[in-house]
Amino acid sequence: MNTKFFTSRIAAFSAALLLSTGIAQAGDLFNRGGSLKDAPATHSERPELSANVAITSDYIFRGISQTEEGLAIQGGFDASYKMFYAGVWASNLDFGSDGNGNDVANVEIDIYAGLKHKWRNTEFDLGVIYYAYPGAEDASGELDYVELKFASSTELTDRITFNSSTYWSPDYTGETGDVITSEWQVAIALGEYRGLKPTFSALIGYVDFLDDAFEGDSYTYWNAGVEIGLNDKFTLDLRYWDTDIADDNPTNGDNADARFVGTVSASF
Repeated sequence: MNTKFFTSRIAAFSAALLLSTGIAQAGDLFNRGGSLKDAPATHSERPELSANVAITSDYIFRGISQTEEGLAIQGGFDASYKMFYAGVWASNLDFGSDGNGNDVANVEIDIYAGLKHKWRNTEFDLGVIYYAYPGAEDASGELDYVELKFASSTELTDRITFNSSTYWSPDYTGETGDVITSEWQVAIALGEYRGLKPTFSALIGYVDFLDDAFEGDSYTYWNAGVEIGLNDKFTLDLRYWDTDIADDNPTNGDNADARFVGTVSASF
């Protein structure tokens, strides 16, 4: 089994998004382009629709490049009503080619739904995500998979937020069985300077393959950086990523080493 397929596909729980729609959840900026499942709950009394779009220098997911260190364009649509939300999000990919010269996967589409509820200073998020790879050449193992998530985001002060999250897949991508991913993150809003709203955040995560056959593929990843709110719609994120995957790993070494990533996003 090509390890690239499964070590790079673990979703994290409400804490590491590529883009964000709110400072209070700045920890949710670095995986999924500003989608509603990773933004603070609005509990609107009427149905609401929103959209998001982003361009990033490298689509990093759980510390591993999904685009062979190349550019990615991403976007999605969301709907919410009271504590419920649902949406779809997509990105281009580059998983290389199979033994016959065919591209393994060029597109990722995530479909998700869940509910959020805030109690005192903590917001809880329970949801499900289906990861689809249309047209993938995945004869060696089905890439599509489903994850359940449970997350919490606690406002420690008016500027500091702590995020904790867990994802579980009963049959992870590449047909690798049970996988649990855990993340912990701190985000600190740094105030406002001439209309700019910077937020510093740092995250550490662990991908745990529970089946004996893949236990050796478990790994740790981390990131740190600054997300800058340019106005109510646009953000710029500058972030350092790294993992403990060895540089000489035959399938993931080049895509899991240390790097800086820049992302510009917008939400409407």
